[in-house]
Amino acid sequence: MARLVFDMNVSLDGYVDHDKFMPDPALFRHWIEVVRSATGQIYGRKLYEIMRYWEQDDPAWTDDHRAFADVWRNERKWVVSHTLTSVGPNATLIADDVGAAVRKLKAELDGEIHVGGPVLAHSLTELGLIDEYRLYIHPVVLGQGAPFFAGPRPPLKVTAHERIGGEAVRLTCVPAEDV
Repeated sequence: MARLVFDMNVSLDGYVDHDKFMPDPALFRHWIEVVRSATGQIYGRKLYEIMRYWEQDDPAWTDDHRAFADVWRNERKWVVSHTLTSVGPNATLIADDVGAAVRKLKAELDGEIHVGGPVLAHSLTELGLIDEYRLYIHPVVLGQGAPFFAGPRPPLKVTAHERIGGEAVRLTCVPAEDV
């Protein structure tokens, strides 16, 4: 049975914004391995559209950027959207009954399925489907933006913490009732 993991870079004050801060090279390489080892990724529409950047090549990319693009392109993806009518390569559109679709994925697959996007993660949290939260906390204060937790925060229990790269700390939590 697969585990559903919500993991994103987050500011000290709880916001996610890929334009305001970026992972350092060590953390970026860590993300390459996270994607490489994942069973797949479930995206909300907005984050999926942002991530489609990796479908094209950019001559200015570093070797790490090319490596990330390669693993991202080959990763299985499911995109939750009521407005999209099609999705790109290695992606499947989920337009109806998200809960049933995700339960089926969890039951049929092994490994970790990562959740991309706070709004989608909130919906899956409300359905009791998120098994683990990994906050990659950066020493940045944004004061505004999209919060990591898009709704009421579930009761959580910290199970691990680890510094990754020069500045980020990964905080791993599970729903409190799972401990």
